[in-house]
Amino acid sequence: MKQLTVFTPTYNRAYCLHQCYESLKMQTNKNFIWLIIDDGSTDNTKELVSKWMKEESIHIIYHWQENQGMHGAHNTAYQLIDTELNVCIDSDDYMPEDAIEKILTFWAEHGSSKVSGIIGLDANTKGDTIGSRLPDNIGASTLFDLYNKYGVTGDKKLVYRTELTKKYPYPIFKEEKYVGLAYKYYMLDKEYKMLLMNEVLCFVEYLPDGSSKNMLKQYRKNPKGFAFYRKELMKLPFASRNFKFRQAIHYVSSSFMCRNWSFLNETPNKILTFLALPFGVTLYFYVSKKTKPATS
Repeated sequence: MKQLTVFTPTYNRAYCLHQCYESLKMQTNKNFIWLIIDDGSTDNTKELVSKWMKEESIHIIYHWQENQGMHGAHNTAYQLIDTELNVCIDSDDYMPEDAIEKILTFWAEHGSSKVSGIIGLDANTKGDTIGSRLPDNIGASTLFDLYNKYGVTGDKKLVYRTELTKKYPYPIFKEEKYVGLAYKYYMLDKEYKMLLMNEVLCFVEYLPDGSSKNMLKQYRKNPKGFAFYRKELMKLPFASRNFKFRQAIHYVSSSFMCRNWSFLNETPNKILTFLALPFGVTLYFYVSKKTKPATS
């Protein structure tokens, strides 16, 4: 049985998905499955993947579903994965040829049920680490502490134990397609640390149609998902008051976006949310103005 699943959520990315496929074909260790979650693509993704499956270069599982957004695709992936470990490689990203080998070797040497997984590095297509490297003086950390205590910056690659990622499914809100993926990661942070590995596991390219390039539009189109995310982050027991106050500001803004006038009754911290009101309202008007449809 394979030990690792590389899963790739994709939506109309047939034009770039081949980069990920070619990198996985070149892996020095083939002890993995590539699970593709096709989140409602209308291009030729299915035909392309069918061709690759016939090549039998690597073990591929393909699953199509109605479009649910990135978090919905992650939900489906975690339901289907049955390997010990999993890692998400986005449809516009690809892996160094020794990435699988490094993950499995590192896990064999250091992995255990006492940690939730491994944090590795992302790099841009030139090979430069995105943000900062991981601290060399500690062997493990929660993802939250990594950014908020140790000052690490930039996206990182997360390898998780599958039995844990089946917990804390992302909620699906009607007519919305976005919930912050870090919700699950921070929930797991309450129970486990992650091993730190200063090795590049993924080359990342931020394309114009990617969610990270369109965050303000996502903010406006998915207010219930954003409000849920901010409300959950306000509950984190290890978060500072300043961190929770920032979440309260966004929670107020998103609540205004979705016209939820009961937000003060629903917040986990009424005092912080009340104090955040003027800032949240200001943010609401800012986002509304920035994402207002252009008129001719």
